[in-house]
Amino acid sequence: MLRTIRLLITFDGTRYHGWQRQHNGITVQGVLEEQLGHLCKKNITLHGAGRTDAGVHAMGMVAHFHLGASIPLKAFTDGLNSMLPQDIRILEAREEKPEFHSRFNALGKTYRYDFYTGPLQQPTTRLYAAHFPGFFDSSRLTEALQLITGTHDFSSFERVGSRNRELQTGRGAVRTIYKATCSSHPHQADHWSIQITGDGFLRQMVRILAGTLIEIGMGKRSPASVQTALVAGDRTKAGMTAPAHGLFLEKIYYQQLFHS
Repeated sequence: MLRTIRLLITFDGTRYHGWQRQHNGITVQGVLEEQLGHLCKKNITLHGAGRTDAGVHAMGMVAHFHLGASIPLKAFTDGLNSMLPQDIRILEAREEKPEFHSRFNALGKTYRYDFYTGPLQQPTTRLYAAHFPGFFDSSRLTEALQLITGTHDFSSFERVGSRNRELQTGRGAVRTIYKATCSSHPHQADHWSIQITGDGFLRQMVRILAGTLIEIGMGKRSPASVQTALVAGDRTKAGMTAPAHGLFLEKIYYQQLFHS
């Protein structure tokens, strides 16, 4: 009988063309499958919980694969980590029920978007936080964060051209946001994080939401413009697509969704 192995993965997405395997660029899935193939001495297909864009990072990506061999789970942490580049690590390996699927069983995800508003960005943070120098008032986001919370059609907050694929899921562009916050880093002046938890996200949805919220905080658009965009269903009514390198996939939920 085939075993179902679930991996919890963290990676620095800086040098990767995203998660999903591609023919014309190095990807996280591609690197993992190659090394798993060496470890298991057979071709392995890894099923991820979702895609990430080029440059996006992950603290808690989940993926699974099927295997017949009786290789101990420790081989997929200690052993696999010794074979992987230093920007990809397996945090946990566990055996799941045969019907488990990392994507279709996911109940929700939390993403974090980090950015810096000071005049000069430190070289050590440039790959992990977007830079928006100048005025930023987080209190301007209070209304906007409330507006995006709940169940809405997020057509205005998806990458143009990705709609056909999403319609095949049966729910179009409708998603539910359970919690959305913006907070400052207590020991790092002018460093901010936007954190969003929802039942699912469209292509580039978090980056567009983050870009829109940052523009509101900078005074470039009104908080009410979020409601206008939600009603319009028009990508041009929302804000910029924030740079990929500020985005982190923090957690994927399977047992209990985070509401509080």
